[in-house]
Amino acid sequence: MKPVKIGLLGLGTVGGGTVNVLRRNATEISRRAGREIQIHRAAARGKVTCDTAGIPLTEDGFEVVNDPEIDIVVELIGGEEPAKQLILTALNNGKHVVTANKALIAKHGNEIFARASEKGRMVAFEAAVAGGIPIIKALREGLTGNKIEWVAGIINGTCNFILTEMRDKSRDFADVLKEAQAKGYAEADPTFDVEGIDAAHKLTILASIAFGIPLQFDKVYVEGITGVTRLDVTYAEALGYRIKLLGLARRTEQGVELRVHPTLIPERRLIANVDGVMNAVLVKGDAVGPTLYYGAGAGAEPTASAVVADIVDVVRTLTSDPENRVPHLAFQPESISDIPILPIEAVKTAYYLRLSAEDRPGVLADVTGILARHHISIEAILQKEPHLGESHVPIIMLTQKTQERELKAAIAQIGALSSINKPVKLIRLETLG
Repeated sequence: MKPVKIGLLGLGTVGGGTVNVLRRNATEISRRAGREIQIHRAAARGKVTCDTAGIPLTEDGFEVVNDPEIDIVVELIGGEEPAKQLILTALNNGKHVVTANKALIAKHGNEIFARASEKGRMVAFEAAVAGGIPIIKALREGLTGNKIEWVAGIINGTCNFILTEMRDKSRDFADVLKEAQAKGYAEADPTFDVEGIDAAHKLTILASIAFGIPLQFDKVYVEGITGVTRLDVTYAEALGYRIKLLGLARRTEQGVELRVHPTLIPERRLIANVDGVMNAVLVKGDAVGPTLYYGAGAGAEPTASAVVADIVDVVRTLTSDPENRVPHLAFQPESISDIPILPIEAVKTAYYLRLSAEDRPGVLADVTGILARHHISIEAILQKEPHLGESHVPIIMLTQKTQERELKAAIAQIGALSSINKPVKLIRLETLG
């Protein structure tokens, strides 16, 4: 059987790792795929991170996608354009596509998958979420016998590294961010990571596969970690919790929750103990119960592992009818349902509140009275001693589950009290039980 020829778009970190893995494990990969896989051509404009001996190179990606000898195009350049046009052109030319581009799938996946179905081609995207962790395959194939109830993930290594360092070494956010940039975990402009956008792209994809809904990045509630302080991390620890940037997708009777934000998680949960740059995704199915997927969420070869797995999957199905392939988003296209996405105000969860209050009798009663009038019950209270010479004390409260709309109305009234001298800090809490 003749070899399958692939064309690579991008030879940066992941592209270089893909070349290395394909070459180093060529025999094993061919045994698994049933056919030899050859890198026929590659396009690269920036820094090349691998040995390209024997690989014809070009700076024009369209030369790759228009090459009639190429069977599979592997897009690893990132960004929305020209990646989108390159992929659509490849599909129009009858080629299958493998991509690690989370932003492109989250924002334009509906259009890309429709084109792929029209042309009878596959778009594989395991590497778009959580690097080397095979979470897409687990959701799309391994858990097909389940009704997925919720998915919760630590899916941004940069934020997880920062929060881990803040907890373990009692450091401030800005200080740890500088170290993350120095280590290469964070970009010079870290906004994409620390503001939760990267995690929201990944959550969009996970939710679509878990619940059979269209990709809807624009409906995800997104809040980053820039407002989390060393004090919040310390107080959470004292109460038996750890703060993580969590992506959470949950099916409810009213609709689907799609949210990314800092979250208190009980320290006894396995996912609360995922530290450093590692990723983890917890999936709750009605039949299997909770399952945890853990591993490296980024890096050259961990991500290349997922890219190569996708290439092998495509090679295995080259001779099968399109109707017999696993659907891109797990559900058959005609079965995708447009379940409403709930606004954050409609979400019901528990909360961590931090107040700076005057150290005098009656203040706490005023605060708890406002919460009671909004039907908000208190689970725990932690009151610290005032710092020397200060007249205000930090008060930390954990609430029981309540609707966010009610909580924010209560916070507005608490913040208006003359005895409260700073805005009330809110962090959501999930037990993931």
